Amino acid sequence: MLRIARTHPLLRTQRIYAQVPRHFSSSAIIMATAQKHLSQAIQHAADEVIEGKLLDHFPCCSNMNVNEVISNRAIEMLGGELGSKKPVHPNDHVNMSQSSNDTFPTAMHIAAVDATPLTLGQEFSGYVQQVTNGMSGLNTKKGFDVKVAAEISKITGLHFETAPNKFEALAAHDALVEAHGALNVIACSLMKIANDIRYLGSGPRCGLGELSLPENEPGSSIMPGKVNPTQCEALTMVAAQIIGNQTAVSVAGASGQFELNVFKPVIIKNVLQSIRLLSDGSRSFTKHCVVGIVANEKRIDTLLNESLMLATILNSHLGYDNVAKCAKKAHKEGTTLKEATVALGFLTPEEFDQKVRPELMLGPDDP
Repeated sequence: MLRIARTHPLLRTQRIYAQVPRHFSSSAIIMATAQKHLSQAIQHAADEVIEGKLLDHFPCCSNMNVNEVISNRAIEMLGGELGSKKPVHPNDHVNMSQSSNDTFPTAMHIAAVDATPLTLGQEFSGYVQQVTNGMSGLNTKKGFDVKVAAEISKITGLHFETAPNKFEALAAHDALVEAHGALNVIACSLMKIANDIRYLGSGPRCGLGELSLPENEPGSSIMPGKVNPTQCEALTMVAAQIIGNQTAVSVAGASGQFELNVFKPVIIKNVLQSIRLLSDGSRSFTKHCVVGIVANEKRIDTLLNESLMLATILNSHLGYDNVAKCAKKAHKEGTTLKEATVALGFLTPEEFDQKVRPELMLGPDDP
């Protein structure tokens, strides 16, 4: 919750009320000036929360805890008595007619905006007119949501818009579920890539050994000379965690009841964790593994020439049944395909070398 507090959408919005309209009476101007004074104190207190100066004052993980800390710090700045709620009230001034049901979804989208482009979901047709009439703006003024979005955009340098349908934004978080789905796809891809590299680097004598991986550690603690594929293992563990997070986000996203989904904290916690894990894991894997991979060309050439899959290219020359005889003979006797084919009298060594060229198996033949 403290991390969310750092992006609390109310932390800087009070400044929009600091302007004094023209043609006000002297009493109205005095009141507006006082409100501006309170607003500035709230802003300064909120900035201290953002800077981490008040972290010891958050015993509860709640929106009200944020409001109370900001309120008391503002009171302290103004020379008032802590806990008195005067002259800065945690609800009337800091919270300013909002609920965590308003602020938390906003903070979630601000926190996750760098992950992937987000949509706000499809509008519920039955609620369109209600939203148009401002029913979801209970306890606040018309246009407040638009001004908040504009203020957040100015602070972050990113473009934010108020949700076109407040009921959808409150009851469902399909956009974040979809965003994490994209992270999950990346995690699946990285899992496959890391495993492939790990297997291709297995060896040196009883595995594939086609790749030589960087030696980031001295080696195995029990097997001298062994190079552990630690970066591959680390990335696959990252992927496993993200795939698990996808389940949590999916269940949480599906668990809204009627007009409210209370699973917001677990959704954003998992989304932000997955973003961090993916970025850190990918950078580490690139730096400590990918850039140092070297192809073992000698080993690759040996495995290629010993492979019985080369028989495929002979199908059009000798026919499937004859090629099968060559492959089975080579497998049974432990010889190469070339030796078996020559021994059966289907091709001479020169003819085999002319026809069996692996580079021709990389794509279709010319017409």
